[in-house]
Amino acid sequence: MDARLNLFTSTVGAQALKYVNSAGKVISDSTLPAATQELVKLRASQINGCGFCTDMHSKEAAHAGETSVRLNLVAAWREATVFTDAERAALELTEQGTRIADAAGGVTDEAWASAAKYYDEEQLAALVSLIALINTYNRVNVIVRQPAGDYQVGMFG
Repeated sequence: MDARLNLFTSTVGAQALKYVNSAGKVISDSTLPAATQELVKLRASQINGCGFCTDMHSKEAAHAGETSVRLNLVAAWREATVFTDAERAALELTEQGTRIADAAGGVTDEAWASAAKYYDEEQLAALVSLIALINTYNRVNVIVRQPAGDYQVGMFG
């Protein structure tokens, strides 16, 4: 399977991704825990059916020391006992923020309050930005049908 469009060789695509990647660097350099960041990216990618991002973030998380048990249970985090309360709050916010079109009210006050119990304002800003950013990456990759399975850890720097 080949992608419909190579965004890396397209002048507009490459330039747009450069700016999106710059936003990602700000988030990755934030105080939002790295493990939480990978869990959020993985869960949103699963929901959006983005094989490329699911492949990428499961491999990056494993390389960073995430356990296979936790990675395998991200899709069923509500029933799993392996996530902290803070991670569960981040995953709930991720799901609601990703499925925004499915809920007439958007993100609930309860989900926001739960996340705010565990994360300070800077971390919340990083979390909200990360949820928006991974949804952007997911949509780009799904639209162009970016193939999954060949991602190598660190291949984008």
